[in-house]
Amino acid sequence: MIGARTLANALRMLAVDAVEQAKSGHPGAPMGMADIAEVLWRRHLKHNPLDPQWPDRDRFVLSNGHGSMLLYALLHLTGYDLPIAELMRFRQLHSRTPGHPELGMTPGVETTTGPLGQGLGNAVGMALAERLLAQEFNRDGHTIVDHRTWVFLGDGCMMEGLSHEACSLAGTLGLSKLVAIYDDNGISIDGHVEHWFADDTPKRFEAYGWRVIRDVDGHDAAAIDAALRHACDDVGKPTLVCCKTVIGQGSPNRAGTHDVHGAALGPAEVAATREALDWPWAPFEIPEDIRAAWDARANGAAKQASWQRRFEAYAKACPTEAAEFDLRVIQRGLPEGWHKASAQALAQVSAQGASIASRKASQNAITALLPITPGLLGGSADLTASNLTDTPASVPVRRGMWGNHINWGVREFGMSAAMNGIALHGGYQPYGGTFLVFSDYARNAIRMSSLMRLPVVYVFTHDSIALGEDGPTHQPVEHVASLRLIPGNSVWRPCDAVETFVAWQAAIERRDGPSCLILSRQNLPHVSRDVQQLAAIRRGGYLVCGLPDARVTLLATGSEVALALQAREVLSARGIAARVVSMPNCREFDQQGADYRESVLPRETPVLAIEAGVTNFWRAYTGFGGDVVGIDRFGESAPAPQVCEALGLTVQAVVERAAQLARQEVVQ
Repeated sequence: MIGARTLANALRMLAVDAVEQAKSGHPGAPMGMADIAEVLWRRHLKHNPLDPQWPDRDRFVLSNGHGSMLLYALLHLTGYDLPIAELMRFRQLHSRTPGHPELGMTPGVETTTGPLGQGLGNAVGMALAERLLAQEFNRDGHTIVDHRTWVFLGDGCMMEGLSHEACSLAGTLGLSKLVAIYDDNGISIDGHVEHWFADDTPKRFEAYGWRVIRDVDGHDAAAIDAALRHACDDVGKPTLVCCKTVIGQGSPNRAGTHDVHGAALGPAEVAATREALDWPWAPFEIPEDIRAAWDARANGAAKQASWQRRFEAYAKACPTEAAEFDLRVIQRGLPEGWHKASAQALAQVSAQGASIASRKASQNAITALLPITPGLLGGSADLTASNLTDTPASVPVRRGMWGNHINWGVREFGMSAAMNGIALHGGYQPYGGTFLVFSDYARNAIRMSSLMRLPVVYVFTHDSIALGEDGPTHQPVEHVASLRLIPGNSVWRPCDAVETFVAWQAAIERRDGPSCLILSRQNLPHVSRDVQQLAAIRRGGYLVCGLPDARVTLLATGSEVALALQAREVLSARGIAARVVSMPNCREFDQQGADYRESVLPRETPVLAIEAGVTNFWRAYTGFGGDVVGIDRFGESAPAPQVCEALGLTVQAVVERAAQLARQEVVQ
C-alpha cells in the first residue's frame, strides 16, 4: 500500500517541476501544504472530477492563490480534465494553468484567487449561500443541500484586513460548514513574520466565535486526519484548523526560508529535493500505482449518483421546490414570464412619473422585482436606511435563521468579497449597498467580480457633492469614472425612476459580469419619454430632446440630466438650439453600432458633457472641439445648493459653456 507521504510527494514534485520548467512561480506553499492537501482531498473532500459543477459538491478555495500548482496537481491527479501537458505549460500564454487560479480557465477551480484574503472572503460567501439554500430547500427526510466549504490560507491572508471583516461575520452567523485550514509556516516574502505579525491567531478566531483546533502537525497525516474529522463535528461554529508547517518541505537547503516562497529551486536544488524525498522519477512522471491511488473519479461519481437519487425522490415529494432549485442552482436562470412581468412593472413606473431620489426609486424597483425574482439576496454595509436596499418583504439573515437581506455591518470589502462567493456558489443573486465614496474600500473585490464575470449588483448611493453637509470625505468626485475603468464593469447612473428601474432590470438579467448602480440622495425630476426613448435606455445613451439642427449637444448623466434640460430652456430663449442626451451607461453605449452612436452624438455638433465628477473621462465623447462641466477638486461641507454653486455645477455655468461652444460652431 502506498503511504500518505509518497502520495503527498507526488504533489510536491509536480509543483517543483512545473515551477522549475516555467522558471517562475511559488513552490514553497505547495511543498509545505502537500500533506494537508493529500489528507483533505483523498479522505474528506466530497467532489466528482467528472462533473465539476455538481451542485452538492464541497467547495475548495485556495485563498493563498500563489500556491496554484498545489491545486493544479490535485486536479490533475484526482482526475479532472487537466492533462499533464497543461501542468508542463504552467504560467504560459493560453495554458489552463495560469500563475494564479482563474475561474473558467481550469476545471475544478471554484474561484479566482491571488489577492490575499479574497479567497477567504469568497469562502464565507459560499458557506453562507449553502446555509441559506439548505434552510430554504431541505425538507424532513429530504436533504439535497449538505456540503462544506474548505479554504486553505496562509499568513498573508491572515494579515489582510479583509480576513477580519469576513471571519468576524462568519463567526457571528455561525457558519458551521466552513472550515479554514491555516498554513502556519511563519514565513512571508520578506522573511520570518514574527517581526511584523505577532498576533495570537487562535485567540483572535476564538474571539470571533470560531472553534479553533490548535497546533496540528501539518506534516503528520494521522494528526491532520484527526483534526479534519473533528472539524466536521457540527458545533454551530466555523472551524479554524491551525497547522504548523515548514514552507518548502522537502527542499534540503531552502525549506523553512523565504527563498523558497516565490522562486524556482534551480536545477541543483531540484535534484537534491528528488533525492531527499526518495522520488526517482523524471519530471512530470507519475507512476501508475500512485496515479491510481489518487484517482477520485469512481468515488466521486458514486457520491453524485447517490445525491441524484435523493434529488429525484425530493422532486417527487416536493416538485415545486425541486423545479425552483433546478432553475436557480443548476440552470442559474430567471423564471418563465420574468421579462413580461418586469416590463409591466416598468410601464407602471413610467406612467407614475414620480420625482424621487434614485435611491428611493431603486428601493421601489427592488420591491417590485423581489416577488418575481426568487433568489434575490440583498444587504447593506450598515447603511440600510440610507441605501434603501430593504423592502417590506425583506427578512433579515440571522444566526440559524433564513433571510433574504444581510446586515453586513461596516464591512464594505468583506461584503463585496462574500457577495462574490455567493454568486460563485449559485442559488442566489446578491446585491449590496454602501455610499459611493466607500466603494474604494470594496474596489478590489469589484475588480474580481469583473475578472470572474460574476452577476453581483453593487448599490452605491449618495453619488455626488449634492449630498451636501457631510463634506468632501463623503462626497465622491473620482469614483464613477474610476468604476467605469474596470473592464467588464457595467456602471449605471440613472437620471430618474424610470432609468433606475431599467438599470435594475439589466443588472438582474446580466449573467456575465457585475453592475454598479450609482444613485442620488436628492430627488430627481421625472423625464418624459416616448416608447422609442424608453426602449433606448437599454442602449446606454439616447436623445432625450432636441432637433437635428441643434448647435450644441448637452450630454449628461444622473442628476445632471435635469441640469441639462434646464439649461436647454435658457439656451432656447437665447436662440441657441440644443440637444439633450442622457447616458446612464457608457459601456452599453460604446457597444452600440457606429450608426446609432452617430445618431445620438453627431460629429458635426459640439458636445458639452455634464457630470458631477472628474472631467477627463468625458474627453472621449466630447473630443477636442467639445467641453466638460464637472469637478476636478474635492468638495465642501455645506448645504447641497451652496456646494454646487461654489463648485460651478449650475444651470448658468452650463449655459455659458454651451453658448461658447455654439458660437465656435458657427464660426467654424
